Amino acid sequence: MTMPQRTVPAAAYARPGVPGPRPAGRPMAATMARPIAPQHPAAMPLGRPPVPAPRASVTFLTVAEVASMMRVSKMTVYRLVHAGELSAVRVGRSFRVPERAVQDYLRDAYTDIA
Repeated sequence: MTMPQRTVPAAAYARPGVPGPRPAGRPMAATMARPIAPQHPAAMPLGRPPVPAPRASVTFLTVAEVASMMRVSKMTVYRLVHAGELSAVRVGRSFRVPERAVQDYLRDAYTDIA
């Protein structure tokens, strides 16, 4: 003889933040479907995407390359960067200096002695 199954109301298992049991007979995809926002790439019309405007290429130099260009030590370059006299970008634990920033610094550093 089999024991009768005891049914427990779903509210007895309800906990905040934990979804309850999924209702039977309802497909899973229907519960997951959401409307696509108009700015979403999947909602864009078919065809070629717009081509972005070309950017001006920026050449980055390492601190050692800047030091060799300026014929100074790497520590001098670090001092210039930390003082804000030479602009640089931090990449991980190292610095990269735009070549244009080095040219601008050298152009502004000239002094006329006469």
